[in-house]
Amino acid sequence: MATVEDLDPPPALSTNPSDSISTALMSAYERDYTHLTVVSQDTRALLGYLSIPRLKQLLKEGVVEDVDPVEKAMLKFRRKGNVYKVITMDTPLEELEDFFNGGVKGNDPQDFAVVTDTSRRFVLGVATRSDLEQFVRRRPA
Repeated sequence: MATVEDLDPPPALSTNPSDSISTALMSAYERDYTHLTVVSQDTRALLGYLSIPRLKQLLKEGVVEDVDPVEKAMLKFRRKGNVYKVITMDTPLEELEDFFNGGVKGNDPQDFAVVTDTSRRFVLGVATRSDLEQFVRRRPA
């Protein structure tokens, strides 16, 4: 059975809430990433993420400026009262596809998944819907 590990997800690229938006954008462009994880500078705890397509829209609309901190544009993970689907390298691709199609509660499609160790202490990578689609296309029938 194929797992997330078979997608060979690239290591997560993280930024801090206090980093400038321009610094985060440059990092994303250099590696051709569409999502960056946002981690606490002190504890390295996962706080949220930065969607580059959404960020470009916010910049275009003048909601944020490139000198603003990432914190102004990041999407924060809501910790209280939410159950998070843990995605690890051992997660079957069928489960990942379900996650992308329905999210944790089955009603919110997701564009990407943060891949962690089983205890959720370390971010190992990011898997996107397009990573999964490319894997399926390359795989022999």
